[in-house]
Amino acid sequence: MCETWLDIYHHSLSSISEFRNIDQLGEKKRRGRNMEGVEHRTVRVNGINMHVAEKGQGPVVLLIHGFPELWYSWRHQIQSLASLGYRAVAPDLRGFGDTDAPADASSYTCLHVVGDLIALLDTVAGDQKKVFVVGHDWGALIAWYLCLFRPDLVKALVNLSVQYFPRNPQGKVLESMKAAYGDDYYVCRFQEPGEIEAEFAQIGTARVIREFLTYRHPGPLFLPKGKGFGHSSDSPIALPSWLSEADVNYYVSKFEKKGFTGGINYYRNIDRNWELLAPWTGAQVKVPVKFIVGDQDLVYNSLGAKDYIHNGEFKKYVPFLEEVVIMEGVAHFINQEKGDEISKHIHDFIKKFK
Repeated sequence: MCETWLDIYHHSLSSISEFRNIDQLGEKKRRGRNMEGVEHRTVRVNGINMHVAEKGQGPVVLLIHGFPELWYSWRHQIQSLASLGYRAVAPDLRGFGDTDAPADASSYTCLHVVGDLIALLDTVAGDQKKVFVVGHDWGALIAWYLCLFRPDLVKALVNLSVQYFPRNPQGKVLESMKAAYGDDYYVCRFQEPGEIEAEFAQIGTARVIREFLTYRHPGPLFLPKGKGFGHSSDSPIALPSWLSEADVNYYVSKFEKKGFTGGINYYRNIDRNWELLAPWTGAQVKVPVKFIVGDQDLVYNSLGAKDYIHNGEFKKYVPFLEEVVIMEGVAHFINQEKGDEISKHIHDFIKKFK
């Protein structure tokens, strides 16, 4: 008996649904452990499609990741906050994971990314006029800017690893970095479009992810041209106890698909951000803040950060800085390395404002 076009149409839909279910099952396996109950959706924000992971009911906690990371970097905090009566919301930022990656490098300024998050909050926060914000690495910088631009949207901020950098009107940021550390400093190496991506392609995505996530040197990161991370790409990298093969595989699966360019474009806008931030020269971040950093963190041990944090200048620009926590023996990827402790630090602070 011949099939009608309607039979064929329904059969096609069934096949598509079956393939989607298979794909979703594979996705769950790639995500690794502790991801039960996390909801995923795509939200249209600021002209792009943004992937967001969510769990829980209650006051919204916006979790903003860094480089080379994803929403998945908050896997421990998502579970913990949801169990404590909060709605954890962790997007892939523009250029990362399952969120769109605009081709133009100039589309990755702090204004673009903060604009994305404000639009996201319009969707996920419902009638909540203010939310809690937690950031790490580039996510911390974006969180500082969100609080600087729109303090009316933020109840309180917990930021990890990267302190607030006040704008220096005397000179651009990259000039200062190059003067301090030279052309091999990783931020400087990230500037030429396509160059570092070609090197990463030679090293391999899996190796690049492992190199970054296991980096523990308490000082600036250098990537000499053609020398990768400074040692043989054949030498084994042992994973620490807080990072599983399943975790690494999930990151690799997403960066293999998306590439590193989107994330690296954030670095390519450092000087453009300096120009755009001129109206906020001398401005303070006026929301309640808790800041946490590991004493082995490369950021804490670079560019005078340690002195700035402890000599009163940090507090000068962040007047409602209530706590500074230095975690001994902890490196840069603090929310993954000390997942339970960071979750507790976050909750202990934000519960005061619930």
